[in-house]
Amino acid sequence: MTELTVLAVDDEAPARDELAFLLGEHPAVGRVITAADATEALRELSEQAVDAAFLDISMPGLTGMELAAVLARYATPPAVVFVTAHDDRAVQAFEVGAVDYLLKPLREERLNQALDRVLAVRAAPGSPGGDDGAADAPGTDGEVIPVERGGVTALIRRDSVAWVEAVGDYARLHTDSGEYLVRVTLSTLESRWAAAGFARVHRSYLVALPHVAGLRSDGTATKVMVRGPGAGRVVELPVSRRQVRELKDRLVRDPLRTFRSGRSETSGPGV
Repeated sequence: MTELTVLAVDDEAPARDELAFLLGEHPAVGRVITAADATEALRELSEQAVDAAFLDISMPGLTGMELAAVLARYATPPAVVFVTAHDDRAVQAFEVGAVDYLLKPLREERLNQALDRVLAVRAAPGSPGGDDGAADAPGTDGEVIPVERGGVTALIRRDSVAWVEAVGDYARLHTDSGEYLVRVTLSTLESRWAAAGFARVHRSYLVALPHVAGLRSDGTATKVMVRGPGAGRVVELPVSRRQVRELKDRLVRDPLRTFRSGRSETSGPGV
């Protein structure tokens, strides 16, 4: 296994030294580079490539979030992990594509989990250090969403989300491992996830097309049948009238679908 070169960025020297020490203890890490702020970090990155950047969020000059946005524009961007005392920035971390989100004070176990995720990202097909000749297969989706539950931040794979429910200014993700409430609106997820095979079917619901089992018409109402968590479980969600035709079109043409008209349970004209 190729050893990782890791960049640790924190404007507080004690925190930076602790982070560098713990990173250096991991057997997968070959070299740790440190920087006191974004300017120094960018200078280091202009001289050498790194596999992962562990960033504090609150720093003078460019914040960790702003630095992550800059790194995302690199031809081969490093995996980003945030290390912060702020427990309310997980959604922003998700928006800039962070691999993990660690809270201070650091725990060695959680840091090791973050490094394991970095290794998993690098090993994924098409990623730097992974299988360079392989493209992602249709339906695979490695994007993760940080969610909070009981004071613990967990990362949920987007491809495990069967449907999303609007809850005011929040969204409830229905996944293979349970339900999670995240501080992001359904409209935001609709625009961000459309290319990943998610479709708005109702003002309150967004569904993942690969989880759709079929459509069912009952008089003037249409329901979309979604394979939910648990073996054999199918959930029926309402489809608004103005969304019916668009949903049918996407089910027919979307390359991420598992829907097949011959397997769906439908009735009524034009279905």
